[in-house]
Amino acid sequence: MKVLLGLLIPFFGTTAGAACVFFMKKKIRPSAGKWMMGFASGVMVAASVWSLLIPAIDMSEEMGKFSFFPAAAGLLAGIGMLLLLDHFVPHLDPGRVQTEKEYSVTKKSRMLTLAVTLHNIPEGISTGAVFAGVLMGSHEVTMAGAFALAIGIAVQNFPEGAIISMPLCGEGMSKGKSFLYGTLSGIVEPIAGGITIVIASKIIPALPYLLSFAAGAMFYVVVVELIPESEEGKNRNGGILGFAAGFVAMMILDVALG
Repeated sequence: MKVLLGLLIPFFGTTAGAACVFFMKKKIRPSAGKWMMGFASGVMVAASVWSLLIPAIDMSEEMGKFSFFPAAAGLLAGIGMLLLLDHFVPHLDPGRVQTEKEYSVTKKSRMLTLAVTLHNIPEGISTGAVFAGVLMGSHEVTMAGAFALAIGIAVQNFPEGAIISMPLCGEGMSKGKSFLYGTLSGIVEPIAGGITIVIASKIIPALPYLLSFAAGAMFYVVVVELIPESEEGKNRNGGILGFAAGFVAMMILDVALG
């Protein structure tokens, strides 16, 4: 039951963000958005190190001097997958899409939903990989760390749900349909997480690779998307303060409570 809840937490974050269309007339305040992006970045970086990469290396101790290989290979594979994903389906900027008058509201909604949905799949794999470690009794992965990672991804998903639903509503789509598009973009995360757990349970040696793959995917998201967004425009302090808060919170949960 705890694992199911953990897999659903990122989806809840997307749903909560999409629900902003019902009670917010304007976009999320820039300062709040920067802090949220920074916080999610800190959680993801700390989780990638303590909950994913270090456990992947520890699980490969029998490889001796080459115990680094699963972590290194998985990390590069995760980054490579996101690079390919961004090459074929760029992470669209809703503000830019809104200015392209040649697109109908329906086409915009499909483009935005597709882009965010595909980018959510690696995040679902990340959540599934760390909970797979917990289910398999790995001492290197803790339940507290797994939930902290899921919450960090949910914080990042909140503005993603909002940036799908709110612009669509502003362009004339009904609030209910705008909310539905925003919510559907996150449904792939628990599905991808569940599939990852099944794969890890069937192929036990794959777990270190899955954990480090998840780390690579998250590093890519942090470096390419979250940090640049938290540093744009004025009031950059919110982003770095959020990063520090998220990193320390994840570190405490994973090290002190684990």
